[in-house]
Amino acid sequence: MKTSPPIRVIAPNFKRRLSGVTATVVRLVPVQAQDIAIVATGPVIPEHVPQIPLSALLTLPRKPLRVWHARRNVEMIGGLALKYLLGKQLKLIFTSASQRKQSGLTRWLIRRMDAVVATSDKTAAYLEAPSTVIMHGIDVKTFAPADDRMALRAKMGLPTQGQLVGCYGRIRAQKGTDAFVRAMIQIMPQHPDTYAIVMGRAVGDDDAYLTALKEEVAAAGLSERILFKPEVPTEAMADWYAALDLYVAPQRWEGFGLTPLEAMATGCPVIATRVGAFEQLIVEGKTGRLVAPDDIPALAAATDEALAETTKLQYWRDDSRYHVLANFSIEKEAQSLIDLYRRLLGD
Repeated sequence: MKTSPPIRVIAPNFKRRLSGVTATVVRLVPVQAQDIAIVATGPVIPEHVPQIPLSALLTLPRKPLRVWHARRNVEMIGGLALKYLLGKQLKLIFTSASQRKQSGLTRWLIRRMDAVVATSDKTAAYLEAPSTVIMHGIDVKTFAPADDRMALRAKMGLPTQGQLVGCYGRIRAQKGTDAFVRAMIQIMPQHPDTYAIVMGRAVGDDDAYLTALKEEVAAAGLSERILFKPEVPTEAMADWYAALDLYVAPQRWEGFGLTPLEAMATGCPVIATRVGAFEQLIVEGKTGRLVAPDDIPALAAATDEALAETTKLQYWRDDSRYHVLANFSIEKEAQSLIDLYRRLLGD
C-alpha cells in the first residue's frame, strides 16, 4: 500500500466564513501539494484540499521539522502554542496583506515568526520586520474566458443582451459597494442596455446598509437592471467573472484584493480604486483604469468611458488575460512560497 510522505507544511485556516484568506488557502494548497507535502487544517476545509483535522495537531509527532504558515493573528498564536507548549518542531511563517499600522499584539506575534511574507510592496512598507514580497496568483485554468459569454449568461439566468458590469465581495462601506451602486445609477441613463450585478454577503449591521442600497436602486427605477445576488461558493466564482464585460473594484480600503486578478484572468477588464495592491495588478489604460478611492464621479466617468468605447474594451479584454498569464499565475505564487519553505526546512 502506498503511504503518504510525512507532512512538511501546515496551512491553517481557522475561520468558518468565506474570506479572502480562506480563498487563498483553498486555491493554493492543492497546487503546492504537487511539489511538497502540505496540508490545510481548520473547521471548514473543502474536501478537494489536502487536509488534516484540527484535532490531529495535538497528536502530530513532534518531528520532523515542519513549516506552519499562518495568515491571521489567531493562527500565529496557534503555531506558537504548538511549538512552545506542545514541543512541535516548527518554523513559523506569517503572511501579511494589511496596509495599516499593526496592533501591539500583531507586532509582538510577528517578531516571533521565522519569516514574514508581504503580499505587496505597500504592505511591506507597513511591516516593522524584514519581509519577502510574494504577490498572490490566480488559477488561470479555472479562471478563464468563456467560449460563449451569452450562452454562459443564459445558463446562469443572467441578461443575455447588452453589457454586464459586476462588483463582488463583502457588502459594506469599506468595500465601496455604495460607490459602485451610485456610479451605476449615474451612468445607466447613457447606457440603456447595460445591467449591473452586486454579489456578496452582508453581515450584522451591514444588512441595513444593503437594504438601503436596494431602496436607493428602487427609487431610481433600476431594480430590473441593478441586480443583487447572494454570495456563491468559491468554486463557482469563475463563471460569474467570465460572464461580465467589465468588473469594478470600488474599495475604500483593501489589504491585497484578489477580485481584479480573478476578473482579468477571465479576460474581464477592471475599473478599480488606488488601494490595496490594485496599482501593482492593473495596467492603466491597458487592462483597465484606476481612480482615487471614494471618488464616485471619477468612478462613474471611468466606467462610462469603458462601456462607451467597445473596441477599446475588447483590446483590454485580450490584454487582461495575457497580463495575468504572464505575471500572476498561482503556480508562480506557489513556487515562490515553496522555495521559502524549503529554505526554512534546510532542504
